[in-house]
Amino acid sequence: MKMNTSPKVSILIILTLISCAIAQPSSCNPSGKIEGIKPPPGKCKIGYQSECCKPGKSYTTYKCSPSISGKTKAVLTINSFQKGGDGGGKSECDNKYHSDNTPVVALSTGWFSGEKRCMQNITIYGNGRKTNAMVVDECDSTMGCDHVHDYQPPCANNIVDASKAVWKALGVPKKQWGELDIFWSD
Repeated sequence: MKMNTSPKVSILIILTLISCAIAQPSSCNPSGKIEGIKPPPGKCKIGYQSECCKPGKSYTTYKCSPSISGKTKAVLTINSFQKGGDGGGKSECDNKYHSDNTPVVALSTGWFSGEKRCMQNITIYGNGRKTNAMVVDECDSTMGCDHVHDYQPPCANNIVDASKAVWKALGVPKKQWGELDIFWSD
């Protein structure tokens, strides 16, 4: 059967196919697994919704994060960047601790991009508000369940791990702190 299509329809079909090919998001597949171990007594600090690795449980790791757009979809989590907080050690970008009252974040490994976003501000959109925060650390998606990571599992690949100051600036009631669907941009 012969199809009779006008040049306008043919051009429209070609343009649609090209735009679909260009619009395909780059995939970010898991890179491996880590098996949980039992943390030594008193070595895993539990904060808001953080957890210690569970012996024998398998945790997925990622070397990448979802593609970045004008407003990148993510999950906001909470972390204490203070000395003795549930974040573990000093921040990777500046080798310092940061007060819970300072708007700072750690980004999943792929978004952290090998320290390329260190000390840069990002804008976070959530709860009908927006705020800025400085990137000071990596939320490691490639490793976990060891002393370096405070015996906590690896981060998911779509995490913006934020200080209490960020949660306050977004106006999220304290009883709801833990996880929040957000967008962020450079």
